[in-house]
Amino acid sequence: MAKRAAPEVNAGSMADIAFLLLIFFLVTTTIETDSGINRKLPPMEEQTDPPVIKKKNIFTVLLNGKDELLVEDEIMELKDLRLAARSFLDNGGDGSCDFCKGARDKESSDNPTKAIISLANNRETTYKTYIAVQNELVAAYNELRNERAMALYNKTFAEMEANYNDVNWPGSKDALKKKIEQIKLDYPQKLSEVQE
Repeated sequence: MAKRAAPEVNAGSMADIAFLLLIFFLVTTTIETDSGINRKLPPMEEQTDPPVIKKKNIFTVLLNGKDELLVEDEIMELKDLRLAARSFLDNGGDGSCDFCKGARDKESSDNPTKAIISLANNRETTYKTYIAVQNELVAAYNELRNERAMALYNKTFAEMEANYNDVNWPGSKDALKKKIEQIKLDYPQKLSEVQE
């Protein structure tokens, strides 16, 4: 009996198939990305002399490795931080802020435009507590902005921003943007972060 030759497998299209599978997996695969804290860095400015900042215009928040808060040299609970930050920002100590509703304490911040919150944290601080402190400080700014927007435009700042970001909002985006910028000028978010 004669030996038969084994039939050849046509492997010419195997490279094409492998290439198509590779493209398919590259296109359909989603890559997880970590989302961090959304912060916009200030633009670079050419400045020869650093600005003079009075100590009374700096609200110091220290967060140690045991997740304890020291605010203005006093131990404070996290639940009290937002109110303390609000009263500092809205103080109006020099009388130049006609919309400030604070105590007008001469020893505290002069004006919301001059007030700076300095947050210093330790390397051992837990991420959960760090974010909670951040949230309380940002919430203080947001509450003051909402109150100012209600007084000026009868809408909260959050509503105004939501309308501005809504592509289907029927109003004038330019006019709304000017209103939002005015509120941000009245209560600018000056949050300085330092790591010890």
